[in-house]
Amino acid sequence: MTTAPQLPLDGVRVIELGNYIAAPTTGRLLADFGAEVIKIERPHTGDELRNWRLKKGSVSMLYRTINRNKKSVELDLRSELGRQAILDLVRDSDVLVENFRPGTLEKWGLGPDVLSEANPDIIVTRISAFGQTGPLAERPGFAAVAEAFSGFRHLVGDPDRAPVRVGVSIGDSIAGLYAAFGTVMSLFQKLVLQGTKRATESGSADSATQTPPSRVIDVALHEAMFSMLESLIPDYGAYGDERVRTGGRMEGIAPSNAYRCGDGGSIVVAGNGNGIFKRYMEAIGRPDLGEDSALQTNAARWDRRDELDSAIEEWSLQRSGAEALEALEAAGVPAGPIYTAADIVDEPQFIARDMIQYRDVSTGSETLENVGFPGIVPVLGERSLPIRELGPDLGADTEEILGQRLGLSPDDIRTVTQRD
Repeated sequence: MTTAPQLPLDGVRVIELGNYIAAPTTGRLLADFGAEVIKIERPHTGDELRNWRLKKGSVSMLYRTINRNKKSVELDLRSELGRQAILDLVRDSDVLVENFRPGTLEKWGLGPDVLSEANPDIIVTRISAFGQTGPLAERPGFAAVAEAFSGFRHLVGDPDRAPVRVGVSIGDSIAGLYAAFGTVMSLFQKLVLQGTKRATESGSADSATQTPPSRVIDVALHEAMFSMLESLIPDYGAYGDERVRTGGRMEGIAPSNAYRCGDGGSIVVAGNGNGIFKRYMEAIGRPDLGEDSALQTNAARWDRRDELDSAIEEWSLQRSGAEALEALEAAGVPAGPIYTAADIVDEPQFIARDMIQYRDVSTGSETLENVGFPGIVPVLGERSLPIRELGPDLGADTEEILGQRLGLSPDDIRTVTQRD
């Protein structure tokens, strides 16, 4: 019999009051590395993500993915008994994660001040469109709105068309990453201060030099995306530069783009380094461009980007994607295929690190066998940690948490779950 490895967040208990993607992504990251995450869901309907991209049954693959390794409890937060149940859970938990519109928890009598009364050490991680403060704090908004407000959407797409959205809820996911980072940062700070307190009591440290830990983590979707924009604002402030959409290119960096191949596919090539550029041009049969004295800097190559891209694609269209990549690899030019889901599941690199893990999964009406799910990032050691459980059925752990752990009677459980 093998013993499951101890995970970094073993012993940490998290209450997730999350819906959709942002807060559930935070909960997923914490759960992936060992935290016990108790997901509180609305009775009967649960997290709306259960129905997003629903192909069959009553539970989507998206829900099963984002909410893996968690427990599900049905609970009416608007009821007094439900409110009391949350406070009872908070007393024995480390973190509460939520992504309601600012003011909602306070309206239900569950604001950070009330939660702190129940447990002075509780970390409250809050995700919203515009944050908990500022003139727009109370305005609702999904990731699409936040991505646009942050300046991110303005940069995505072709310059002669309206801005486009990337194919995933990137604003929610990045906000979830920041929220998980903030949560772990606060957990770490708490450990450091506990160690300092012990040292102080033994006379080896001065507690007066320590600052109190941050207990409320405030993540705004638009700020999470804004932080991804590199030097957008400094370039504007220093030079009056307004970046524009550049399609598959990155402004000021050339040649770096996607190029069509003769077999109908495309590849991505990043040949913008000065040394790489010469090898790149040799590989495509254009050493004249590599040796051109007017093309020895990124700025100069950017000015002639259309000429360079035209030369590169003239070469790539005469080859299959595999042939083009083989030639570029031999020349030491960074390049790669543009993969679809079908490509990814057969790719040895993903397989070698357990980044595709196969599980039987219920749609709510039938069980689908051997379905691939994305592995856990980052890797600890050589391979992804195993997914312990897929996203739970609605209320799968209600009896365990409310009955066995909190001691609620069957009648009380029926009341807070609005069961007939």
